[in-house]
Amino acid sequence: MKRGIAGLLAGCICLCCLVRSGWAGAAEDVAVPEAAASILMEAETGTVLQEQNAHVPLSIEMMAKLMTVLLAAECLENGTWMLDTPLTASDSVRDTKGAVIWLVPGEMMSVEDLLKGVIIGNANDAAAVLAEGVSGSIDRFVQDMNARAFDLGMRDTVFTSPQGYADSVQQTSAYDLALLCRALQKQTAVMPYFSIWRDFLRGEGTELVSENTMTRTYEGHIGFKACHTEQSGWHLAEAASRDHMTCIAVVLGCKTEEDRYALAKSLLRSGFSGYRVTIPGFSAENMKPVAVRGGLERGVLVDAQQLSGLVVPTGSRDLNTVLVLPLYVRAPVRKGQVIGRIAFYDGDTLLYETNLVATHAVEAMSYSHAMARLLVKMLKI
Repeated sequence: MKRGIAGLLAGCICLCCLVRSGWAGAAEDVAVPEAAASILMEAETGTVLQEQNAHVPLSIEMMAKLMTVLLAAECLENGTWMLDTPLTASDSVRDTKGAVIWLVPGEMMSVEDLLKGVIIGNANDAAAVLAEGVSGSIDRFVQDMNARAFDLGMRDTVFTSPQGYADSVQQTSAYDLALLCRALQKQTAVMPYFSIWRDFLRGEGTELVSENTMTRTYEGHIGFKACHTEQSGWHLAEAASRDHMTCIAVVLGCKTEEDRYALAKSLLRSGFSGYRVTIPGFSAENMKPVAVRGGLERGVLVDAQQLSGLVVPTGSRDLNTVLVLPLYVRAPVRKGQVIGRIAFYDGDTLLYETNLVATHAVEAMSYSHAMARLLVKMLKI
């Protein structure tokens, strides 16, 4: 790891901008199927590796169920539900359209089986029961869907139903779906169901089969969902892990079922072959204290406020480290006070920067402290 000192760094760069700074060249230069929009994102850092029309709002219909699953998963995470918690179907399931598991009003089913119904079987009635269980009503759940989308930074998204029924208002983008998948892949309670291609409910009374054939055919598959309509085409959100790296590929509006799988596989292949995740090499133990003027201590140690993984091209050289620190700071110094900055470069490309903060507090020298020190010195003479 090389080290250097530079002048003040201006601003910071978002990791999602790597593709715009020339890093997309790591992708394979081969003909791939067309899509209305697509994106490849590294899951740990959120780095966008490739994109096409990624922020264009599109109709995505049943992909909305991924948000339904996320909100249900968060109920498991916070302890509101257990997997065996029973939920009761209301009259909302009576006239459910599209894919269903034939729930009837008053029927009870566990959260686990309802999640299987949505994740594997794309069941609209199961989505309705989960939605009412989370928020009390479908309308309030839709509000919660949009609020959670805002929290995740999904600025191109509007949800209108937990099932994803097509209408002129509901929309999202490839980038927003990747953000949603990135949040969802952290939900360990539900992730195993995304790897099941075929299962049963009610004993063997109700068969579930996933539309996403990559569930059973793609090495390293971990999620998520495939769907299609005549109006909007063939969609796929797929995540896979290899060599300690997880990539999310979203393709929207392909012309055929084969095209969506071919494009997703091409994106994932370029991610796994062209990039790697590395942790910046920085040790506060090798740092000299920053001088403190007017304090009870002459110096204060600093450490990086936050270090996260960085996505770099597979063949990239060692990262350059640039430190920006003042010659001194004035007391008092608070623990966690920002003292300087540290930045990591690949050549001339700024990858990541974060604050350098004080590891402990340093009190200011008061009159009584100064007199006490003077007295100690006099006694030693």
